[in-house]
Amino acid sequence: MTGARPLTIGARAIGPGHPAYLVAEIGINHNGDLDLARRSIDAAKAAGADAVKFQNYRTEDFVSDRALTFTYRSQGRTVTEPQYDMFKRVELSSEMLRRLYEHARAAGIDFHSTPTSREGVEALMSLGCDVIKNGSDYLGHHELIRFMGGTGRVVVLSSGMATLAEIDEAVRALRGTGNEKLVLLHCVSSYPAPDESMNLRRIPALSAAFDCLVGFSDHSAGITAAQGAVALGACWIEKHFTLDRDLPGPDHWFSSDPAEFSRLADGVRAMETMLGDARIGPTRAEAEMRDVARLSCVAARTLPAGHTLAPADVAYRRPATGLPPAMAAFLVGRRLKCDVASGTALRLEWLE
Repeated sequence: MTGARPLTIGARAIGPGHPAYLVAEIGINHNGDLDLARRSIDAAKAAGADAVKFQNYRTEDFVSDRALTFTYRSQGRTVTEPQYDMFKRVELSSEMLRRLYEHARAAGIDFHSTPTSREGVEALMSLGCDVIKNGSDYLGHHELIRFMGGTGRVVVLSSGMATLAEIDEAVRALRGTGNEKLVLLHCVSSYPAPDESMNLRRIPALSAAFDCLVGFSDHSAGITAAQGAVALGACWIEKHFTLDRDLPGPDHWFSSDPAEFSRLADGVRAMETMLGDARIGPTRAEAEMRDVARLSCVAARTLPAGHTLAPADVAYRRPATGLPPAMAAFLVGRRLKCDVASGTALRLEWLE
């Protein structure tokens, strides 16, 4: 699908020929609770995630008008509140970010985050993060993308809400730094995203347009879209993750819980196994069945020595241990050296 070369995160290769990288987007689903965040990391690891992602933003970077509100669903209710208040109460302090990074390392799972400023990028670099994620809302913030590119780390660009021109501008901003460690995510910024809006065929289209690794930021319900994305070439799957959909907060209700994420991981790995490779030919599993199920040229009736074979003398029967049907035209018109019983597979050495 693409000529883009695989990337490495630690010892993990990502790209063509390698398993898809599965990211549990914990985001703000820690609710500002360090213990909940740690337990979420552990649950994501147990569910099959390769990485966890958080958001180390500062609310003032993107919201200053306290009158701006956001309406969301939480614990079965509709909640409307100021955006500033909603984001501010779940900000991660530098100390919390450090502790979560260390907990993830100890748990054996990769860690990255979405910053909203140079200071946020620098905080991740000081921890040793191998990946920086730029959110869909920040795709037009080219100055920050260039700063991310200058770190030399893998940069993940999410393309929700974007036009092709806007994606092109963001990719050019990153590549202008000389950094080619790009993963571009197809994303539909609806929560949850309706099935008819998924447009998974954009995954190979993005790969062809930008000659880079392409993944999928999945905001759909369930696991089907993630499996389809992998079938279409996505090398990176990001999915919102929560310990419990009934926890208070704007993102829990549409996130995957540990049981669903585990099914997603199993489904993606099964899909990868099913995809196999593009070489055409019988598989190992088909080899034995090929001999059993395919046909051979056999005598349609008992034929005497000296008989010249006619089309009606040749029938086709299992197993495929004799001459294949494609050789029937070669057999017709040749004389038999010996008697051949009805149903016996014809052999070349019996022909004059």
